[in-house]
Amino acid sequence: MAKKNKPHNVLPGFNLSLGYTLLYLSLIVLIPLSAAFFKTTELSLAEFWHTVTTPRVLASYKLTFGASLFAAVTNAFFGLLTAWVLVRYSFPGKKIIDALVDLPFALPTAVAGIALTAVYSGNGWIGSLLEPYGIKVAFTPLGVVVALTFIGLPFVVRTVQPVLEDLEAETEEAAASLGANRWQTFRRVILPALWPALLTGFALAFARAVGEYGSVIFIAGNMPMVSEITPLIIITKLEQYDYTGATAIAVVMLIISFLLLLAINGLQWWSSHRNHSAK
Repeated sequence: MAKKNKPHNVLPGFNLSLGYTLLYLSLIVLIPLSAAFFKTTELSLAEFWHTVTTPRVLASYKLTFGASLFAAVTNAFFGLLTAWVLVRYSFPGKKIIDALVDLPFALPTAVAGIALTAVYSGNGWIGSLLEPYGIKVAFTPLGVVVALTFIGLPFVVRTVQPVLEDLEAETEEAAASLGANRWQTFRRVILPALWPALLTGFALAFARAVGEYGSVIFIAGNMPMVSEITPLIIITKLEQYDYTGATAIAVVMLIISFLLLLAINGLQWWSSHRNHSAK
C-alpha cells in the first residue's frame, strides 16, 4: 500500500509553531498581565476594596464602561450601514470614503482628541450649531461618547465588510421572489449571516473604547465624578507613585472587560451554533 503523503506546510510543524505562539503570547500578554495581579497582592483585601470602590473610581467605571458600551452599539449600527453602502453601491468618491474609514487607525489619538475638541467645542463648527439648543458636547460625558465612537467605527466596518462581499445578492432576490418584504429579508436572510461578524466588530470596538485614553482626555474635560475616565485615574496614580493603587484599578478593569468580552463571545458562539443547527 502506498504511503500517504503528508500535506506540505510552509511554516514550521505544529510543535514548533505552538511553542513560538505560547512564547510570544507569554511575553506580550500573559507576563505583563500577571505582573499587574502580583503587584496588587501587596494590598490587603480591605485596602484593595477601599481603593477600587471610592466614589470617584466608581463614577469613572460607570462613565468608562457605559460610554464604551453606548459607543460600541452606535458603531454596530452605523458600521453595518457604512459597510453596506461600500459593498452594495457604486458612486463617485467611493474609494475616498473607503479610505476615510481607516483614518482613526492611522491618526494619533492625541491628534484625534484635539481635532474633536476643536470641532465640538462651544465655538467649533459643530458645537456652535448645537450650543443654541442647549446641547454641549465638549467637556461633557457626551464628548467621551463621541471620541469613543470615532475610534471604534473602523473595527465594525472592516469586520462586516468581507462577510457582506461574500454574501450573494441572489439570496435577497430569492427571498423577495418568495414574497418577503425588505424587513423580513434583512431579519431572516441577511442578519443571520452577518450576526457573528457584527458581534465580533462590536466586541472589538467595545474593547478598544474601554482602554482608550489619548483621544478622550482632551474632549472629556476630566472633571472628577462627571467626565473622568478610569484610564486617567490610573495614569494619575502612576504619576503619584501609587503603583499598587493603579494596578488594583487596572485589575478591576481587566476582570470586568474579560467577563463582558467572554459574554459577547459566548453569545457569538451560541448564535453561530444556532444558525448551523437551523440549516
